[in-house]
Amino acid sequence: MGASSDVPGLRRGLAVLRLLATKAAPVTAAAVARELGLPRSSTYHLLGELCAAGFATHLPEERRYGLGVAAFEVGSAYLRHDPLERLGRPVLTRLIARTGHAAHLGVLHGGETLYLLREHPGDAHTVTDVGVRLPGHLPASGRAVLAHLPAAQVRVLFPGRRAFVDRTGRGPRHLPGLRALLAAERRRGWAVEDGYVVEGYASVAVAVFDHGGRAVAAISTTFRHGCLSECGATWPELAELTRVAADELTARIGGHRAG
Repeated sequence: MGASSDVPGLRRGLAVLRLLATKAAPVTAAAVARELGLPRSSTYHLLGELCAAGFATHLPEERRYGLGVAAFEVGSAYLRHDPLERLGRPVLTRLIARTGHAAHLGVLHGGETLYLLREHPGDAHTVTDVGVRLPGHLPASGRAVLAHLPAAQVRVLFPGRRAFVDRTGRGPRHLPGLRALLAAERRRGWAVEDGYVVEGYASVAVAVFDHGGRAVAAISTTFRHGCLSECGATWPELAELTRVAADELTARIGGHRAG
C-alpha cells in the first residue's frame, strides 16, 4: 500500500526534473509550481528532495533552481549505453528483411547528419556507413529531422549559401529552397533524396521522436535508383515501411510522434 501511494509523488518529482531539463537557465520555485499546476509547498518539498539527491541545484542568491550533477551523470550513463543503437539495430534488421535495401539510423549533429547504424542485405554498398558525417541538408535522414526543428534553429544551422555544400549538383542551394523542401516533407511525413549524396542512389527517411515529441533521429532506406522498377516497389511503399520502423523505434524509446 505504501509503495503504491508513493507513485504520484514520484511522478511529480520526475515532472519537476523534466521541466528543469527543458529550461535554458535556472528557474524559480514559483515558476515550477505555476507551469506544473502544483501547490507551492509541494513544489518546495520536491525541489528539496531533488537537491538532496543531487538531481537539482539551489542557487540561493538568485532564488532559482537548476539541474544538478546527478542529472548530468544519468545523462552521460545513458549515452554510454548507446541506447539508440541497441534499440535500433533489431528494428533496422526487420526493415531490410521487408525491403531488401540498406537501412540507416542517423542523428543530426549541428548542421551534419551522423550515421550511428547501418544494416544491409548481402554486399550492398553505400557511402553512408557508420560514423560518416554528411551535410545535413542533403541526405533524406538529415532533412527528416530538420523538418521538425523550429525555423529559427534551421536558420542558425544554415546561415548563408556557404553552408550549402554541394556533392553532385543536386539538392537545396539556399535557405529559402531548404525551407520549402522541409515544409513539403513535413506535410508528407517523410523525406526523400535522389542522387543528392551519391549519383545513382536514392533514400527515403522518417523521423524518430522522443518523449517530448522532438525529432531526435531518423531511419532511412537507401537503394539504387534504377532498381525500383525491377523490385516492383514505389517510393511511397518504401516510405511507409520506413515509417513503420521509425514509429517502432519511437515507441521503443518511449517517445511519440509530433503533431
